[in-house]
Amino acid sequence: MKHVGTIIGTAIAGMFVMSVWGAFAGEYGIGGGWFAGFAIIGTMWFMNHWIGLINNDGAFVDMAVGIGTAGFMRGVFEGGVSAGMESLPTLAVALLGGLAGGVMARQLEQMKAKSAQVEEEISVEAKGA
Repeated sequence: MKHVGTIIGTAIAGMFVMSVWGAFAGEYGIGGGWFAGFAIIGTMWFMNHWIGLINNDGAFVDMAVGIGTAGFMRGVFEGGVSAGMESLPTLAVALLGGLAGGVMARQLEQMKAKSAQVEEEISVEAKGA
């Protein structure tokens, strides 16, 4: 049942982002885009994470994947399969960017852990001297 909630929660988030955000940004400019971002993502985060509609077993991109899937499929439904095929290079670049970001985040975590270990060793040596 937890997967059904995840599908529903991310689908609702995707539908709001793909339909409302652009309308706000188009009507009110950058301020409307910022307002829509705070209103939509804030509300969807509250519903999905705080209330617990979606299952989040450690993934921090859960809503982004759902929103991206909704956007991709919206293009396919509106423009046909050819529109989906035309967007594959963009999707590939986005996936590569996400992969690079994940690798960099992991390296940053390792660097911070090593730095904390060195600081701990220095602290222990200073106390012993």
